[in-house]
Amino acid sequence: MNLDPKDRQLLLLLQEDSKRTTKSMAAELDLSVTAVFERIKKLEKLKVINKYVALVDRKLIRKDFMVLCHVKLEQHRKEYITQFEREITQFHEVLECFHVSGDYDYILKIALKDIQEYREFMVTKLTNLQHIASTHSSFMIKEVKSTTVVNLE
Repeated sequence: MNLDPKDRQLLLLLQEDSKRTTKSMAAELDLSVTAVFERIKKLEKLKVINKYVALVDRKLIRKDFMVLCHVKLEQHRKEYITQFEREITQFHEVLECFHVSGDYDYILKIALKDIQEYREFMVTKLTNLQHIASTHSSFMIKEVKSTTVVNLE
């Protein structure tokens, strides 16, 4: 999609803080409030903006134990892949799931309270899924960078 420079700037502003007023964005973009409003509506209609969310401080809600779990399936059969993807999306602990190339088939980003909660997740949920050959888990020591802003250049 071909976005003009003002649309790109607007998207950056919205990604940084979508609760900013149209008036403040208009001032920063040197546009009228109406022009900014219309541009936002256009970007929503085109599905460039597909939703607005609130980012939660995981530490304050005691879900800051982060795990990256690599999952290998027994085989790359279509039905195994489809079943795994359908089932993994049902686990609220899993924030993100990526189908990847390499030694493992999937990487899961999982948020929990602590190692005990992760063990419970593994024992009662993840290892109960069919067709999993192996898993490998890494635990976050420190979050060095975390952003939701997509660079538009």
